[in-house]
Amino acid sequence: MKKTFQAHNKVSFLDKAGYGSGNFSTGVINQVVGTYLVFYCTAILGIPGYLIGLAVSLSIVWDAVTDPIMGYLSDITKSEKFGRRHLYVLIGGVGMALCNYLLWNIHSDFTVQVKFIIIFILLLLIKTFSTIYVTPYTALGAELSSDYNERTSIQGIKTIFFLLGLAFVSVFGMYVFFKPTLAFPSGQLNPSSYSMMGLFSSIIIVIFALVCFFTTKKYIPILNEKVQDDTGIAKLSHILSDFKAIFMNRSFRYVAFAYMFTNVASALIANMGLHVFTYTFLLTSQQIAAIIGIQFAVSILSQPAWFYISERLDKKPSVILGILISIFSSLGFMFMVLVNNQISGNILYFIPFAVLAGFGTAALFTLPLSMIADIIDIDEVQTGKRTEGSYYGFLTMFYKMSQSVTLLLIGFVLDLVNFDPNLAIQSESTVVILGLFLSIGSTFSFVAGYFMIRKYDINKSLVELAQKQLASTNDGSLIK
Repeated sequence: MKKTFQAHNKVSFLDKAGYGSGNFSTGVINQVVGTYLVFYCTAILGIPGYLIGLAVSLSIVWDAVTDPIMGYLSDITKSEKFGRRHLYVLIGGVGMALCNYLLWNIHSDFTVQVKFIIIFILLLLIKTFSTIYVTPYTALGAELSSDYNERTSIQGIKTIFFLLGLAFVSVFGMYVFFKPTLAFPSGQLNPSSYSMMGLFSSIIIVIFALVCFFTTKKYIPILNEKVQDDTGIAKLSHILSDFKAIFMNRSFRYVAFAYMFTNVASALIANMGLHVFTYTFLLTSQQIAAIIGIQFAVSILSQPAWFYISERLDKKPSVILGILISIFSSLGFMFMVLVNNQISGNILYFIPFAVLAGFGTAALFTLPLSMIADIIDIDEVQTGKRTEGSYYGFLTMFYKMSQSVTLLLIGFVLDLVNFDPNLAIQSESTVVILGLFLSIGSTFSFVAGYFMIRKYDINKSLVELAQKQLASTNDGSLIK
């Protein structure tokens, strides 16, 4: 017999922080691999760049397609002790940490072929353990509270820890582990630095995964009450049927595609921003770090503001506002590209961009995840099943597939504009095209996200009606 919906609304700040701290591990593993791997493999291990590009792209595709499968498996898991999600948080956290440590300790005397094979296998393992960790972890956040606004608060704190993890690697990691020495004036060329970074980041990953696990472990009995009696049976027909139903959910598609498109802009700035800041605007590494630091700081500090805005306007109008602010920041960046000769080397021109981009994208990190939790409530009224893992698995699949395509496209554009890494100063046409590709590409991705989210039609009243039905009856006939 199906168990009824059990409302649980308020979650203490400490429990929110404990849950959100698990996303620090996600930010660290993503940024360590994303920031340092290509340089480490090419400059330290001597592996050709095209091989590393291929390995990274394939690993992202693997990561993406396994997300919905992992989400489904966590949905059908039954464990009185670990619930549906917590065991995977442990396995994934430890697995990510171990493989991350091994990745940065590959012997440079191995042949290129052996080093490439080891790198590729470890990347696949890291992405696999990341899927095991991240998908159930994300689904857990949707289960902790059924309150419409409380969900946004939980996701906001989770986003703060994710951004802190990114900033921790980009700022703290560079200053601490890659300090210049007499033997290595350029600290990033010191092979031993990578080993120390790998050890320290792996310890951090495990610590925050454990904090998340033990902080939220108390909720397992409550969450177990929402597990359907027929879970625990994995059949291909069930998997395909659930996946089809999720994809056919119009509200989910609008949020998922909006999330995917807006994250294309994030991928562009993350993977091409260093080229543009360095060659188009002639900024130093300290200036670039300051711009990125301001953007991260604004995104983190503005999370309470977006919680307040979403309470007043509702979630959809808040996402639209965040997208419009992000479009404005991208257009401003495009103008700076066109006048790059007049502003090169002057960081002051980039502070307004960093503030606007940081504030606008802060909403896009948080609110879509909260909206998916609302969609799941309405879906349970209609289907009688709760499938948080599958829903968030599909969401991250769309996001990661777009990241993979964007990375391949960036490599193609760099070749097309004749970018030469051996030249300290690129041609004027090269630097302008790179800057325009980043700014125009970001603008179009935000515009695409805007048109997707406009079609989303779920609001607070509809979600509260669904929750009342779930709390009082097993009949889902009211919402169609």
